Amino acid sequence: MRTKTLLCAAALAAGLATSAMAQSNVYSLNVVGYYNVSMGANQKVLLGNQLNTTNNTLGGVIPNPPPLSQFFKFANGGFTAYQFDDIDLVWTPNATASLAPGEGGFFISSVATTLTFVGEVRQGSLTNTLPMNTKVIRTSIVPQAGRVSTDLGVPGQALDQLFTFSGGFTAYQFDDIDLVWTPSEPTNNVGGAFFYIKANGNTQTNWIRNFTVQ
Repeated sequence: MRTKTLLCAAALAAGLATSAMAQSNVYSLNVVGYYNVSMGANQKVLLGNQLNTTNNTLGGVIPNPPPLSQFFKFANGGFTAYQFDDIDLVWTPNATASLAPGEGGFFISSVATTLTFVGEVRQGSLTNTLPMNTKVIRTSIVPQAGRVSTDLGVPGQALDQLFTFSGGFTAYQFDDIDLVWTPSEPTNNVGGAFFYIKANGNTQTNWIRNFTVQ
């Protein structure tokens, strides 16, 4: 999987213009942009949405994949499968599966393709939940690559597990003595995602980031 990122500063008023409150001289600046995720034919990729749109659903975030592409959303211990119909060119059985910033799933296409994600970079205090003793797919809420805890702020706790995917799974565990990721600290790419499991005895944790585009 290859990713390419471009973030463009743009102010929003009637679309993409700076809005201002003249009385207090407070300006609202939004940052919009895109990133590309490229993959080979029949390559299963664990994708994550890291940009905010007006429709954070499967159909809104990935509206035009190659016909017969498949997406697998994980929730409540199992996968739900979606396919992009080759006649009607819509996701079936529906396009309403949530794909908000910080969420993800598996994507596969029978042809090599590049998916383009377009939207607004969220800023401020951002929260992604890591529920206790439940396997979930998560990614950074903002399009940033790096080490999951050191750079992206994942709050690892004793015996938590994290699984990355690249043709197969690689497992990591947060050591309960040294309190570091073993065998090494995992990384996450722009557009990538990972499975996370909070260990028994750990309470639900909020993955909080305070993020501002400089």
